[in-house]
Amino acid sequence: MRYGKIYYGALGLAAVLLLIGLVMDGPLAIWTGLGKIVTTENALITDYIQLAGPGAAFANAAIVVLITAALYRLSGDPLNGSSLVGLGLMAGFSLFGKNFLNIWPILLGTWLYARSRKEPFAKYISVSLLATALAPMVSYIALDNGFGNLFSGIVVGIVIGFIMPPLCAYTFRIQNGMNLYNVGFACGLLAMLFVPVMTALGADPTLNYHWAEGYNVLFGGLLGAACVGFVLAGLFLCHRPPWAAWAGYRRLLKTSGRAPSDYLRMFGMGPVLINMGINGLIGLAFLLLLGGDLNGPTLGGLFTIMGFSAFGKHAGNIIPVMAGVTAGGFFFQGGMESGSLQLAVLFCTAMAPIAGYFGWQYGVLAGFLHSVVVLSTGSPVAGMNLYNNGFSAGLIAIVLYPTIIAIARHRKAVIQEEDYFDTFEHDEPQLPAPKHGELSEEREGS
Repeated sequence: MRYGKIYYGALGLAAVLLLIGLVMDGPLAIWTGLGKIVTTENALITDYIQLAGPGAAFANAAIVVLITAALYRLSGDPLNGSSLVGLGLMAGFSLFGKNFLNIWPILLGTWLYARSRKEPFAKYISVSLLATALAPMVSYIALDNGFGNLFSGIVVGIVIGFIMPPLCAYTFRIQNGMNLYNVGFACGLLAMLFVPVMTALGADPTLNYHWAEGYNVLFGGLLGAACVGFVLAGLFLCHRPPWAAWAGYRRLLKTSGRAPSDYLRMFGMGPVLINMGINGLIGLAFLLLLGGDLNGPTLGGLFTIMGFSAFGKHAGNIIPVMAGVTAGGFFFQGGMESGSLQLAVLFCTAMAPIAGYFGWQYGVLAGFLHSVVVLSTGSPVAGMNLYNNGFSAGLIAIVLYPTIIAIARHRKAVIQEEDYFDTFEHDEPQLPAPKHGELSEEREGS
């Protein structure tokens, strides 16, 4: 494989996470903490660092990263930018909501979907991994003695995994590539159906708030060093001159980031590593300057930004949206002390394509709206969708897109009919080519 070294990177990431866990807590504390993690319902916001200790949290993340790498390998998935997205999200959310047990029913459901269509699981592996955003629903049903049991939790997880591929294919189209967290939006829609049904059957899911504090110096130093290391690796360790890697990064900054934008295939590993490091530093700086906390959820947000640095995010399109959330936080809430707002300033970068395609001012507007919308979208689904910001971003993108093109820009974005790699490697749907005599969508919109 052209990017087979990603596997070694995943193994290295897992080793570093496990080492951090062992340094911070002993093996016995880690074992006890892992038991607590897998027997907790995990609805938002359940910070594993606060719940079970940093050792268990990082050990859980290491195990999940190994599972993710193994699934990519066994499925035969041709690695690309979305593979780095999957690794980043699985590592990050394993610090607050996903664990090495509650993800399996959803993964099994998507595998069964692929089997039912007689298609390779590799075609759906990315959707399968990201669909584990609904893993808290599996945990809740499996562990809540007043409502469900282990068997029903597994069945619901399988159903979720089976439904997600066709649902994600549909939601991708209606968002016009303006929300990078397409699976998060689809998970939010599905949770909006499942949670009311569960409630009608007697369930009583409630939001959680486990939020660790006091780790800013330690985690900030480790993550900052890692980001600098990514930049240096992109400049000097990718078999191309530093000036060429930097030139590639400057070209990357000129893209809109509209999905699908596989930066790994477009620009190569060097510029992508530089982008990951710089984006991580930007997210870290925003969080610390706003007085935020570095813990499981916020580290998950930073890992997500770095993962999507291979698939749509860069400094030019994330800063306006983050600035918009910051402005909204101070305008509506009087500050950014809320944990939900701290997460919003990181995960709002799902709407980076709005800033990249329409201009920075529309990115600020999207972030401003996100700062209030995201505070209301978690309650209807009782925290069962870990990608709550992706759900909120999808709602905003669906409203803003037609509004902007109709009133302000008169410019209609077109979902690409061909991506930068072939259909088998592509994890998102593609539109059929227009029939003879039909106007293309781009021409109709001009």
